[in-house]
Amino acid sequence: RRWKRRVIQLACPCPGRLVLDVCCGTGDLAMGMAAHGATVMGVDFSERMLEVAERRTASNRIEAPESPPQAQNRPRYIRADAQRLPFPDDSFDIVTGAYGLRNLADWELGLREMRRVAKAHGRVVVLDFGKPDNPIWRKLYFIYLRLFVPCLGRIFCGNAAAYAYILESLQHFPAQHGVAAQMRDLGLTNVRIVSLLGGVMAINYGEKRHDA
Repeated sequence: RRWKRRVIQLACPCPGRLVLDVCCGTGDLAMGMAAHGATVMGVDFSERMLEVAERRTASNRIEAPESPPQAQNRPRYIRADAQRLPFPDDSFDIVTGAYGLRNLADWELGLREMRRVAKAHGRVVVLDFGKPDNPIWRKLYFIYLRLFVPCLGRIFCGNAAAYAYILESLQHFPAQHGVAAQMRDLGLTNVRIVSLLGGVMAINYGEKRHDA
C-alpha cells in the first residue's frame, strides 16, 4: 500500500485530471486517485477482477478533498485488453499501471499503448516487481520468491501456484532498467526509476513530450 501511495504521489492526480489505470485489478490505484478528485477509468482483462473492483468501490465512500461531503467521485471500470486500449490518442493526463505490465504477452506493446493514450505532458507511471542491481541481494530475493512466497500463498490463500508464477514471470521481464530504456525509446522525457527495497520493487516514471 505504501508503494501504491508513492505511485499516486508521482502521478499527482487532482480535480480536472483524467486518469487511466491499466490492469487495474481490484481497484486500489483507481480508488486512491479518485480520492484526490481525479476522473478515473480502470481497465482490466479479467472480469472477476473488475467485479471485485466494482464491489470495493461501491462499499467505499470516495470524495474529492475539495468537494462538499455529499459529492462522490468514483472510478469507472471497463473490460479491455491493455495491449489494445479502446481509447483515442492523447486521451488522459495520467496513465498508471501496477503489477500488470509484467504479465502481458507483449509488455512493450502495453507500454506503447500507455504512451499513446497519454496526452502531451501526460505522466506514465508503472509499479512492478524489480530486479536488484546488487547480485547478492538479487540472488537472495530470487530464493525468497522461489521457496517462501509459494508457501505464503498456500498458507494465506490456499493456492501456492498463484504466487509461484511471480518468479517465472520476472525471469523473462527486463524489470525497471528495461522499462526505463523502452520509455526513452518511445520518446518519453524525465524518465526515472524509483527503487524500493533495494530494487525488489520499482516505479518507472516518464512524461510524454508536447510534440509527440
